[in-house]
Amino acid sequence: MAPAKAENTKRLIKGALGMVDEVLETKLPPVGRLRLMSNGMEPYYALQTNTNLEGDKSCLACGNCVDSCAVLRREPERLEETEQRTSYALESVVGEDCEQCYSCALSCPMVNKEYKEHIADNKIQELVPDVKPLSLFDNYYALLVTLIFGAIFGIFLAM
Repeated sequence: MAPAKAENTKRLIKGALGMVDEVLETKLPPVGRLRLMSNGMEPYYALQTNTNLEGDKSCLACGNCVDSCAVLRREPERLEETEQRTSYALESVVGEDCEQCYSCALSCPMVNKEYKEHIADNKIQELVPDVKPLSLFDNYYALLVTLIFGAIFGIFLAM
């Protein structure tokens, strides 16, 4: 992509982030709408076809969004409703049960990298579990176990 075209694309994407946030807050899988807001097929996608698909925004039916969906991993029987592996099938099968984990949008090759970065930076909350702080005695017990194990191992080696 030429530098001027790339800069223009970044400017358009930054202007669309408000719309992206609105799409992400809707209780439906966002992958289809984000794909349509993206640039579409890029020349470096290495897809062998007889026609020029550059700029095409249609779903590739790769199934990445279906495979990454948390709802469908937990309830695979929903997949029996359709044989399609498209973003439209994902939206119709999952519907408003979407957990808004955004894994579908992050796994779709047709969603712009800038949208994925926006999701990763602003929408996905990193959960750090609460850790019980070590007490003074926790270290002493570990030291005691280590000394006993070392003594037994030393006696075993000396024999």
